[in-house]
Amino acid sequence: MSSYLQQFAERFARLDGDNLDALEDLYSEDVVFRDPLHQIHGLEALQAYFAQLYANARDIRYTFDAADEVLPGQGYLRWTLQFRHPRLAKGGPVTVQGCSYLQWRDRVHVHQDFFDAGALLYEHVPLMGGAIRWLKGRLA
Repeated sequence: MSSYLQQFAERFARLDGDNLDALEDLYSEDVVFRDPLHQIHGLEALQAYFAQLYANARDIRYTFDAADEVLPGQGYLRWTLQFRHPRLAKGGPVTVQGCSYLQWRDRVHVHQDFFDAGALLYEHVPLMGGAIRWLKGRLA
């Protein structure tokens, strides 16, 4: 594991609603953050996104399983996210696996997450969740 990715993962895993100023040490001012549900430009917008995330969800925990620097300043982190949200899974734990692609110089300037949006969100919404789980079962 590259030392940069290891340090990033350790610092990211320590984030919570009370220390979001630490994002300034992880991300550049011009960061571009993408995932299946969002596209965010700039550190200020990213801080606002994380503030909303930590205000609405509880018990957010990232576990980083693997990291690989594929080129200098570019690499992947594989992770598992566990959290609780009062409107998802009846407030119970939700677990999602994913992967982050990062580009960095001194700080990360591109962060793209890959994960199953259905497993994160849609499968845990009443009515919609049952339909998605049924459809996944039919396709398996």
